[in-house]
Amino acid sequence: MSTVTTPRKRAGTTPPPADPARTRRAGRRQQRFAYVTLLAPFTALLVAVFLVPVGYAVYLSFFSEDHDGLGFGGGRTIFTGLRSYLAVLQDPSFVSGFGSIALYCVIFVPLVVAGSLGLALLLDSGLIRLRRTAQMLLYLPHAVPGIIAAVIWLYLYTPGLSPVIKLFAEADITIDFLGLHTVLPSIVNIALWSGLGYNMVIFYAALQALPREVLEAARIDGAGGIRTAFQVKVPIIRGSVLMVCMFSLIAALQLFTEPMLMNQATPMVNSRFTPNMYIYDAAFRRNNYGLASAASVILLVVTCALSFAVTLPHARLRSRGGTPTAGRRERSAK
Repeated sequence: MSTVTTPRKRAGTTPPPADPARTRRAGRRQQRFAYVTLLAPFTALLVAVFLVPVGYAVYLSFFSEDHDGLGFGGGRTIFTGLRSYLAVLQDPSFVSGFGSIALYCVIFVPLVVAGSLGLALLLDSGLIRLRRTAQMLLYLPHAVPGIIAAVIWLYLYTPGLSPVIKLFAEADITIDFLGLHTVLPSIVNIALWSGLGYNMVIFYAALQALPREVLEAARIDGAGGIRTAFQVKVPIIRGSVLMVCMFSLIAALQLFTEPMLMNQATPMVNSRFTPNMYIYDAAFRRNNYGLASAASVILLVVTCALSFAVTLPHARLRSRGGTPTAGRRERSAK
């Protein structure tokens, strides 16, 4: 009697267990590669359009052109150190330019932030029916180039040409838009005309992203439209308000187009009315690139310092892990 033996199946081989440390290293390499890939375009743009020009301006601020004799022939570049910075800071026209721009910021920034926020709240409330048409009409002035807007408003400000001044004259009202005490509000009006619609779009987009359950809870609690707007909506979009404040401040410090054009129409706006106009005058009228570079660096430092001062309270609040409405929510929960 013969026995039949069947071949025994070989058990499948299991792969060796993966090394956890090696897996973590591979994951970190992939993360670093993703970070570099995503940040490379921004870093290249930042270096090309910001860091390189700033570095070159700092370099130019330490040098000056020296011409011998009557100034004929090529000059030689000499190292002057901080002499250009001292000359800028001791120039009364540069200091008065900062005074003009400070007064402009005090008027312009609160008006543009409050006006655009009010328009966004009005659109978000649903009281306006043709909402998209209203958005387009409010944003349309921002699409007009700044120089064109300044020319249009300068035409409306010029006596003998302006139909607005003629209309006021028929009502026995005399207004000099280019006078000593009215030229700065006239410049603010041009900037408001083009800036309200742009900032309104930012606020309206932030309001549209609000959680609707929060707004419904406010209505259930008996909050009216005004109370909901200023005690619920505005605190939640505080980050957007801060961003608009910072951008408006930076734009105000760089004021150039409107006063540069009005310089041709009124003696109340001189060639160094703002720091940017001072820089333009030093570089392209006096051909003093060292002085212009020093003024540019000073303006950059002031802008960065003010921007940091604006964002510092919000950064401290975020570092504590709190929000403006967190305290009220905790108290209501108790």
